[in-house]
Amino acid sequence: MTFSAGNITALIIAASFAGGLNIYATVLTLGILARTHWVALPAGLDSLGHTWVIVASALLFGLEFFADKIPGFDLIWNGLQTVVRIPVAGLIAYHATAQLSPQMQILGTMLGAGIALLAHTSKTAVRAAVTPSPEPISNIALSTSEDVLAVGLTWFATHHPIIAASMAVTLLVLAVLAARAFLKAVQKPLRKIFRPDLEQPTSKPTS
Repeated sequence: MTFSAGNITALIIAASFAGGLNIYATVLTLGILARTHWVALPAGLDSLGHTWVIVASALLFGLEFFADKIPGFDLIWNGLQTVVRIPVAGLIAYHATAQLSPQMQILGTMLGAGIALLAHTSKTAVRAAVTPSPEPISNIALSTSEDVLAVGLTWFATHHPIIAASMAVTLLVLAVLAARAFLKAVQKPLRKIFRPDLEQPTSKPTS
């Protein structure tokens, strides 16, 4: 498949969203596709098919698979991943646009890092709202869904980039809205605890 500028942009959007959820799954999927030549990728992504890149991504994906499903620890893990998911997503976008002009490379890198930041932030906010639940099933189910989505969306983006990008944008909007709703739901009881004076009705002055 020959990637035009539009297809490369669409691939960046979808892969960056997937990377914001699980960057190791995204890199591993792209690396396997590049190594097996199952589908043509932008020339700049050929390095992802290197043996050590695939091995490292597989090991880190395995580590994240378990770490991200432990209630409480998953928040620490996702906080640490801020310094990994966003830069690596930007780096993938930079190499994916290697055949384009330097200006487009810069814009592509900024786009990739920005989308990964939004996806990662929304994921962390939703996870912060779900983690306090007493049962671990919801946390495990949510994390597993993110893993499957990261792999599936990355693979789909290499075959149908425009459709995958549209799906990623839709999911990103929904994730941001869900994160805002969860944060508002969490903030209300916290205000009652830390600022009880705000919840007290104001008494009318007596004449």
